[in-house]
Amino acid sequence: MPYTPGETAERLGVSIDTIRYYEKIGLLHGIRRTSAGRRVFSDDDLSRLGLLRCLRDSGMPIARLRRFAELLQLGDDGAEQRTALLEEHDREIDERVERLRLEQKRVREKIAWYRSVSQ
Repeated sequence: MPYTPGETAERLGVSIDTIRYYEKIGLLHGIRRTSAGRRVFSDDDLSRLGLLRCLRDSGMPIARLRRFAELLQLGDDGAEQRTALLEEHDREIDERVERLRLEQKRVREKIAWYRSVSQ
């Protein structure tokens, strides 16, 4: 089922500008266009965009997103490299989560301390 840019943006919870930007910087390839030149997105395009958005939201830098998009273009030939890139990103997420947990612990300790002195 084809989707307009507006429908695509709404389904993914992003702006149309984000979709345009992703296309401009080379994250989206092969987006079909109507005879009037308007972009039309497929379910596969939405899936790819959703994954790219997930990676970006989880802290993947644009340069690495570009590399991932390049590897997507290789199909099965890029699967091993995509897997390695995702594994590296997963490890980085784990490290960030651990740092956040430590910071959260400090915040909770401070909350407890303030509650104890304000009673």
